[in-house]
Order: sequence, then C-alpha cells, then structure tokens
Amino acid sequence: MVLRGFLMGSADIVPGVSGGTVALIVGIYERLVTAISRFDGELVKLLLARDLRGAAARVDLRFLAFLGIGIAAGIAALASSMEYLLTEQRTFTLAVFFGLILASTILVARMVAADQGGVPVARWLAGLVAAGFAFWLVGHDQLGGYDHLAYYFVCGMFAICAMILPGISGAYILWMLGAYEHVTSIIKNAVHFQFTIRDATVLAVFACGCAVGLIGFAKVLRWLLSKAHALTMAVLCGFMAGSLRKVWPFQVETTVGVEELKHKRFKNVMPAEIDSTAIACLALAIGAMAAVLTIEWWATRRLKADAAATPSG
Repeated sequence: MVLRGFLMGSADIVPGVSGGTVALIVGIYERLVTAISRFDGELVKLLLARDLRGAAARVDLRFLAFLGIGIAAGIAALASSMEYLLTEQRTFTLAVFFGLILASTILVARMVAADQGGVPVARWLAGLVAAGFAFWLVGHDQLGGYDHLAYYFVCGMFAICAMILPGISGAYILWMLGAYEHVTSIIKNAVHFQFTIRDATVLAVFACGCAVGLIGFAKVLRWLLSKAHALTMAVLCGFMAGSLRKVWPFQVETTVGVEELKHKRFKNVMPAEIDSTAIACLALAIGAMAAVLTIEWWATRRLKADAAATPSG
C-alpha cells in the first residue's frame, strides 16, 4: 500500500498527471473515495464517544495511514528536483507540462462529449467561458505574487480535489494558481531540513487547507458531479484548456535581477525559428501526451476488467 501511495504522490507533484488516475490503475480508487467520504458527523460522534476503534474502522485508518506515508514519500522524492528543472531547464520542463496538461484536457473533453446528461450547448458554452476566464486569470500579473497565508490555505483546498477527480491534477491546479514553484520549493527544503519558520507556517497552513478541502469542498464537488456531472466537467475542462497559457514553453523573463524562482515573472513569446530547441519541445510535449493517454487507457482497461469480474447478481 505504501508503494501505491508513492506512485500517487509522484504523480501529484507533476502538473497534468492525476493521483486519482493512478489510484484507478492500482485498484484503490473506490476504497479511497469511500474512506474520504466517511469524514463526517458520524465520525465526530464516534470520537466524542471515545470509540477510537470504531472511528478508525469507519475511515479505514490503516489503509489511509499507509497510503498517506507513501504519498508523502512520493511528493518529497520528486519535489527535490522540480526547482532545478524549472530554473535550469525551464523551456524543456514546460514543454513536458504542456503535453501532460493538454492530454488531460483532451481526456476530460472526451468525458464531457460522452456524457448524455444536461443540455450539450449549455455545457460547451460553460466550458468556453471557463477557458476564457482561466486564460485571463493565469496571465494576470499578480497571480502567484500573493504571499498571504489565506492564499496558501485556498490553494490547498483546491489542489486536494485531485485526490477524488481522475484526470484533474493537484499540481496542475497549484500551477494555475501560481503557487506551484513556492510550495514545491518549501517541500524540497523541508526534506533537507533547510526551512524557515515562515516556510513551516506556510506548509502547515497549506496542509490545513488540504484537510478542509478533502473533508468539505470535496463533498460539494461530488454533489455537483452527481447533480450536474456534464456541466461541472465542462467547466473543469475549460479551466484546464485556458490555463495552458501558464505552461507555454517559450518564455522570456521580465524580472531582471530577481533570484528566487517564486518572485520571477515571465512573458510568453513565439519561437523565433524552428530550431533544435523548438523540435525538442515538440517531441517532449508529444511524448508527455502519449504517457498520459497510455495511463488513461490502462485505467479504463482496469475498470472494465474489474466490472467484468464483479458478479451482477
């Protein structure tokens, strides 16, 4: 179970790859969603009654504990290399991210197209509006420039939703909100015991946001998916499509003399020529897309196999 968690954590640190999708592949998705959904009033009653054994059984605590250890290890292992890649190999790293997110957007769009619920025109219109809003939002100069604790709390709330939404990446949501570089940098420093009190505070607040989002907002999102699945997924798809602006591989830095990655600002540009760098970026993006599509194919195949093996009666 720790290994499965490690794979999920490694996926969640990469924008465009969903830990939820990995959970599907390794066969623990339904068990995970069930455990999360049981953080409710009934659990509080058990805790108030000091029925710790009953509380642990209700949320499948042993399963969540070992899975959580693996997820934390996976995040810590990969976060250490992200700051280097985004600083020293930014163009190629963004090309991979672009391919990962584009492929995830295509997968979600296919889900929306296949959904028979709601009004088709309404869902695609909602998706277009969401795409336009996201395109504007990620291009806003202040996005990611916020350094308030409340901002990191909100980022944690939204990012954790990737745990229950296959195809939606928590790292991608952090990237869209402009907090990805800072959060991964703090995690990297924490692994090497090189962090300040401010860093520890930010990480603690971010973790609290994740907890609140997991228990509260995730339930709201599941309600939306049950009542207006096609429309909700169309909006999510639009956000993903519009936010591709954030990971355009060809960028120039506009903040000269700034050393910390979290304070740097970049401007998207078109490549001056089709040179070896442009070709390499194209190849990396295509390879990343192929990886996501292959993972999704495996996940779908696994679901069909499990469904076929489940007795109908």
